Amino acid sequence: MSLIDNPDQARRLARAIISDVAIYNREKVEEGIKNDNIFELLTDELEEGRQHFISRVTPELAGANIFDLAVVDVLIKRAGKIESSIW
Repeated sequence: MSLIDNPDQARRLARAIISDVAIYNREKVEEGIKNDNIFELLTDELEEGRQHFISRVTPELAGANIFDLAVVDVLIKRAGKIESSIW
């Protein structure tokens, strides 16, 4: 399997990985948003997702902040409807 070298494809992959993390850890996401500790609660899951992302893209794209931006876009922005003191 060849590595992804297209930034758009890499962004889609990152968003898909984070979407899966969010779906399979819905309760942790809600609790993490409510208590402003989402990154602590999902440390293992996000690291596993990051490693999967890195294994599928070229080193240049792995070194970009594509995965981190996907975390914000998918986990944080979509969670805006959850009651929290952070917003």
